[in-house]
Amino acid sequence: MRQLIVLAIVLFIFSCSNEKNSPDVSDIKVDFKLERFEQSFFKIDTNNLPNELNRINSRFPAFFPLYMQEILRLPPSQAIPPIKQILATYAPINDSIQKKYNNLNWLKEDLTAGFKHVKYYYPSYKLPDVITFIGTFDAPGIILTPRYLGIGLHQYAGKNFSVYQDAQLQEIYPSYISRRFDKEYMTANAIKAIVDDIYPDSSVGRSLIEQMIEKGKQWYLLNRFMPETADSIKTGYSQNQVKWVQKNEGNIWGYVTQNTDIYTIDPAVIQDYIGEAPFTRGMPEGSAPGNIGQWVGWRIVEKFAEKKGTFTAQQVLATPAKTLFQESGYKPK
Repeated sequence: MRQLIVLAIVLFIFSCSNEKNSPDVSDIKVDFKLERFEQSFFKIDTNNLPNELNRINSRFPAFFPLYMQEILRLPPSQAIPPIKQILATYAPINDSIQKKYNNLNWLKEDLTAGFKHVKYYYPSYKLPDVITFIGTFDAPGIILTPRYLGIGLHQYAGKNFSVYQDAQLQEIYPSYISRRFDKEYMTANAIKAIVDDIYPDSSVGRSLIEQMIEKGKQWYLLNRFMPETADSIKTGYSQNQVKWVQKNEGNIWGYVTQNTDIYTIDPAVIQDYIGEAPFTRGMPEGSAPGNIGQWVGWRIVEKFAEKKGTFTAQQVLATPAKTLFQESGYKPK
């Protein structure tokens, strides 16, 4: 009987804590299309390329010009020869990706859940349609326009995809980045683009602590939009790195404050804590992730939100970073 009571208490506490970040969105309706641009593009007949490109343009008028100019970076007047080469070179890549992602119903379901949370917090936000594409490997994996949220499947072929191991590509996407080029990161990265659209990072040039908090606000909002998603997926940390930062939060903050002026605006110092890196300099190389500053900033923002209690997400985001830091009372042990 005692065990049943304890279990009931645990479940009650969990449900209460979960409700804070997991509002009921079941009645929120979202409607968007998911289109497969790459499936049409790689069916182009290269013997009739000008007419084929016109056909694709007519079918995807809001995306095709963007794809040519921003993703492939091809001027329209000189597109024919490079398009032939891209189609030939990337045909095997497309074949592999189509086998992996023959059906994307799961993606629409996952994005629907995220979009419902976006609408819960920002009812007037205009959700885009979703379109998948395959670009060159140096092209972005996610793009956001007023019409489309574009997902570049060339960055989600699977962490063990042989092409990602190529020496030249490893210079662009080293292993600590390319290990995230897999299915489970697709939705989170797409929602991150919406987070950045709603709350763009404008902290460049400001002090370290301000940049940590402003970037932490983005993960705070991402967590509201994806409350059931693992922190490892949202942050890009490995599961072991997530465990390490959670266990060593006090030590991390102690190291930062003892070794760094948190109000510095020196870009070289700030880079030690913010941005892509295999690890954080001065911390255990096998355990401490790079970009640890954003994680600390997220913790500070969550502490502030917890103290304020009734503050909405919008009020939390609107609080100046220095004010938020001072009022958070952040002193992890």
